[in-house]
Amino acid sequence: MGQRIGVVRAALVAGAAVLALLLLLAMCGGQGKGKDGEGAGGDGARKAGGTASAGPRGTAPAAPPRLAVPAAYDTGRGWRITGGSDQYAIAQEPALVAHVERSGAENFLVRAYDARTGRQAWAGRPWRPLSGSAHFPRLLSLQDGDDRFFVTWSYGKVSGPDALSTGDSVVALDVYDARDGAQRHVDLPWQGVPVVSATGPDVLVTDGAATATTVDPRTGRASALTPGDLAPPKGCKNCRSKTEVRGLTAKGLLVSGSTEFWVRGGWYSAEVAPRDTAPASGVPTSLTASGRVLAKWQKKERDGWERWAVHDAATGKVLATADCRRPAIEPGAHPQAVTSPSGDYLVAGNLAFDLRQPAPKGARTGHCLQEREGVKPVTLVSVTDDGTAYGTTGASAAGGTPVQLPLATATPAALPDTTLLPLAEVANIALFRTTDRQDRPQLFGHPRR
Repeated sequence: MGQRIGVVRAALVAGAAVLALLLLLAMCGGQGKGKDGEGAGGDGARKAGGTASAGPRGTAPAAPPRLAVPAAYDTGRGWRITGGSDQYAIAQEPALVAHVERSGAENFLVRAYDARTGRQAWAGRPWRPLSGSAHFPRLLSLQDGDDRFFVTWSYGKVSGPDALSTGDSVVALDVYDARDGAQRHVDLPWQGVPVVSATGPDVLVTDGAATATTVDPRTGRASALTPGDLAPPKGCKNCRSKTEVRGLTAKGLLVSGSTEFWVRGGWYSAEVAPRDTAPASGVPTSLTASGRVLAKWQKKERDGWERWAVHDAATGKVLATADCRRPAIEPGAHPQAVTSPSGDYLVAGNLAFDLRQPAPKGARTGHCLQEREGVKPVTLVSVTDDGTAYGTTGASAAGGTPVQLPLATATPAALPDTTLLPLAEVANIALFRTTDRQDRPQLFGHPRR
């Protein structure tokens, strides 16, 4: 419960000034332990199961100030969420936006908001991450059929009565059902630095190489896989060199070797290589939750060029391709692919693809927006269901001039330098991110006009 202190100053004028203070204490109607539920969690909140506290479910969101955004969005309507992590996660159905907030000095909690209104939908129980309180835990979204989940994770050593043994290193997962915030905690024993992803029906934890464990979001059941379980296809000469689990698809693990890749128990890259490429040259660079694999291939001819292809993760079928000049220096990490809410469009760095239907004679032609004579490169960060992509000029998303690019023409149009770009869309609400004067993250939602 908060206290409100009012100060009344009375001035007396008779040759001398006297200052009097009057303190008024008014008790506010609170929420027990505060909106974050402080004191409700601690070590006990790390147990599996349970349902989230609704908190101030009907509280109206803060009215956002007018921002400079693309003309497609209405800044006269919308909402603002202040504070929390600079990461967020979304669920298209139900239409939710979630982020992590601090709850007291050492705990955190997940709060989910209705993407259409900005009102709180639910809040999870507070918990203390294994990584400590200095940094926010990571947040992911996961889709399994018609079910949606949010997942937080941290890594460290467990101590106290809940420890499996003294000094155990574990990946601590908290899984939330997007419908009502029902929360399940899982401690996964793990040695080494984990890589955690949620592109498939289960949470995937790997060591960055060939060791992996999947965790069922409904039950918390973990299934471990060793390098011997990855079943490289027959005839694959490069599958056993630099073997790496790249992600989880609805059909199984996506695994790569030095220059070939496969879906465990499914398809093999050499059998689905794009036209005019070397069959044993494929390297996957990104996997989306909508079931798309972005891979690069070496051209049989035209030395110095690569062919980028979007594959259907279920079948390996090539949906679209684009040719780019090979960089002089291979980047340490390629841009992650993102799709429009419907999955009909995909962008990744300077690549843009229309995936609505394959062309009559094969894969559709995408766009490579590299620098060329008289034209600056464009780096794309998002794409909408009407086929409009947003990004900036330059080799990276940082700096440069904001642009919007209709995929129908692939011709960028410059936006004012102060324009904030939409990062994603949920239920026709675009999300924009900035910080306030106290350097606190702010997330804005504005609808399409």
